[in-house]
Amino acid sequence: MENCIFCKIANKELPSSILYEDEDVIAFLDIKPVNEGHTLVIPKKHFVTLDDCDEEVAKHLIVVLKRLNISVCKAVNCEGIFNAVMNGESAGQEVFHLHFHIIPRFKDDGFGFRFPKSYEIKRERKMLDEIAARIRKEI
Repeated sequence: MENCIFCKIANKELPSSILYEDEDVIAFLDIKPVNEGHTLVIPKKHFVTLDDCDEEVAKHLIVVLKRLNISVCKAVNCEGIFNAVMNGESAGQEVFHLHFHIIPRFKDDGFGFRFPKSYEIKRERKMLDEIAARIRKEI
């Protein structure tokens, strides 16, 4: 994609602090990190969301993500890792090239992923079963 910043990074048209690279995937440090070691893992080929992504590339992204979670955690001595992928603007996606975040977490680091108050309310089994049936129909 012509104006995609992540495509430019993958093509070495822009500088980045690369941690990992192979034929299909590149991982680099986020220029605006939540915490030290905040890493982005992207396919080199342009996909907007995980939904568009070729299945083999998606599988490989997860393998790389898993491996890098361990390496990043050891390198920055964090207490946990938060992984995130946003699919679409409503989900918080800002760069429209598929990317996974590896965000090292530390107790009281100030970063938050918070559920809304509605999360506290348990749903009726009947309602959950109806939603599950609609989703299964689409699989």
